[in-house]
Amino acid sequence: MGFLSRKTKNRPVTVEEAHPIFEELERMEEAVPERPAASETPVEESEHPPAGPLAEGEGAQRAESSSPPRASAPAATETDGASAGVALEEEVADGPARFMPRDLIAPSRHEGAVEEPAAEAAVGHPDVIAFANQKGGVAKTTTTLNLAVAFAESGYRVLCIDLDPQGNLTMSQGIDPDKVEKSLYDVLVNDMPISEIIVRREIDIAVASIDLAGAEIAMSTKIGRERTLQKALKQVSADYDFVCIDTPPSLGLLTINALTAANKVIVPVQCEYLSMRGLVQLQNTLKMIQENLNPEVKIEGILPTMLDTRTVHAKEAVEILEENFGDLVFKSRIRKAIKFAEAPVKGSSVLKYDSGSSAANYYRELAKEVLANESS
Repeated sequence: MGFLSRKTKNRPVTVEEAHPIFEELERMEEAVPERPAASETPVEESEHPPAGPLAEGEGAQRAESSSPPRASAPAATETDGASAGVALEEEVADGPARFMPRDLIAPSRHEGAVEEPAAEAAVGHPDVIAFANQKGGVAKTTTTLNLAVAFAESGYRVLCIDLDPQGNLTMSQGIDPDKVEKSLYDVLVNDMPISEIIVRREIDIAVASIDLAGAEIAMSTKIGRERTLQKALKQVSADYDFVCIDTPPSLGLLTINALTAANKVIVPVQCEYLSMRGLVQLQNTLKMIQENLNPEVKIEGILPTMLDTRTVHAKEAVEILEENFGDLVFKSRIRKAIKFAEAPVKGSSVLKYDSGSSAANYYRELAKEVLANESS
């Protein structure tokens, strides 16, 4: 059969000269300064490969796949490999930087560097101020509108909410409550987005209509009815710096919605005995809301309004307020002025109707005081 029937045997190849990779390893080891062995297993035994014949296939595989750090222990056992790894880590600490095996693989979830999450964009949280007093005729609507416009003059974004079924705040901006198609009634009862009823005038205003008079009955069967306005405001919370809520002259469900949504309450008080008497009832209502619905709400201040400095009774009323409520009483005073009655006829605030009048300056001073309290 000739050479086809001839069987060849693998003969061991004797390596007489050191393999080039071993010479390279020896040069690298000479470059690293010697250190006393810190581990129990000597590193020298695993660093020098044993001399002797190598199989042809084994030598070729080692020459192709070995790299300088990993070829230092070609025949080491698992124990020897662990001790060699420790020794290599110690050499890296004092000698030239050398790649370790763990440097060449992807870090695990636990060993990898923990990346800090990207900072989330701050979500706006406006100051929500409710103007409340169950006594009517104490200038709640006048204060809500003119203080809001004073904030807007200072560069703040302001939304006014007319929560009074009489719609006086809506009329004060030249809007007829009887002709609006959508109002706060639809927001509170039908869960309409509040952005659909906001009208742009001197400030943005969520308009009211006479339908609000029936809102309390319509909301009576809703779950979480006290928080309806609070939930509606979340949609536009990032669009405004201040939200000013004009409340009806009662402590019903509409006022409770306002106090639940607010974080501050300003109490306009006419400088008369009957007006101050309502403060006690308001405090009791506010305490119940703090305990059950909104622990963050607090009285920002008590504002003396419609002050007639010519009468002794008005001066005594202010003194009684300061004796009983101390620093809660604003330093600003809103004195009687005919401008407050004339401005709504023109569908504007006092600050627009007669910008240079003393009536307009009363609310500018109040705005400065509220902003100063907030910054402090």
